[in-house]
Amino acid sequence: MGTKERKGEHIAAVLKEDVEYGKSAGFENVRLLHNALPEIDYSSVELKTNFLGKEVTPLMISAITGGFAGAVEINRQLAETAEKHSLPLGLGSMRAMLEGGEEESYLVREYCPSVPLIGNIGLAQLSAYPVERIEGLVAKAELDGMAVHLNPLQEVLQPEGDTDFSKGLELVEKLCEGLSVPVIAKETGAGISKEVAVKLKGAGVKWIDVAGAGGTSWSKVEYARGGTPPGFGEWGIPTVNSILMCKGVVPLIGSGGVRSGIDAIKAIVLGAEIAGAARPFLLAYDYEKLDSMASEWVEQMKITAFLSGCKSYSELKKLKYAL
Repeated sequence: MGTKERKGEHIAAVLKEDVEYGKSAGFENVRLLHNALPEIDYSSVELKTNFLGKEVTPLMISAITGGFAGAVEINRQLAETAEKHSLPLGLGSMRAMLEGGEEESYLVREYCPSVPLIGNIGLAQLSAYPVERIEGLVAKAELDGMAVHLNPLQEVLQPEGDTDFSKGLELVEKLCEGLSVPVIAKETGAGISKEVAVKLKGAGVKWIDVAGAGGTSWSKVEYARGGTPPGFGEWGIPTVNSILMCKGVVPLIGSGGVRSGIDAIKAIVLGAEIAGAARPFLLAYDYEKLDSMASEWVEQMKITAFLSGCKSYSELKKLKYAL
């Protein structure tokens, strides 16, 4: 099966199948202390921060899709939403673009000129294509950063998966040395441990998206497509655990099971610099509620900060929590 057809099947599974983890990402166990006397005006709460040189709301629309005809309209609307609400935007795997497939779905910079736009390439593609080809994607899509997705769980279960991860760290290091934009290492829903984070830092990675367990299970997505063997639908490190393991190594993006603006704030308080989510935005697109969901989440973030006695991002980063 070609890359374009596989991407279409992935989107169909995420929209129509039960592909969420049964276990939690852990955000319900994070307790923020209610402040009954916040001593601030809610209208003055401002949570903007700097990410990849641009001022943003600390909530990323994480990598969703690209590379097939149906992704053109999805990514255009995601880009317009990102621009309206100052949200960083991650593109789906750009493998199709490397293979000479659908390019239009990735070329969305005109719709989101002021926010960070993050590309996405699989670790397996780093062995198949020289760094110069990856740099070509950066230039053509006008990217601010490039994510390398680490997805051994998905690949080993995928019927047509690439399972040679033997030189992964070496390939990441070569990319970091040769690319003109920062490299972000990201999982795809199974989390990253501290040991792996330390290795990635040594290779030159500037950011890590922990993408922990508790949200979309990509093993379940592959099972929906006929992947085998069974038994790995719940495999992975929950997002809260992954953030706590990795904080202090490199700046973190906290994604995986973030299902509200409240969860997003908890991810930031735990140690991530920004939070991220993918499937909720895709579902909102499918139900034609993309803008209203983004507005709701941003408002939830502000209210959570207000009720915690914080009027700025810097104050939020100092907030205490309990588990």
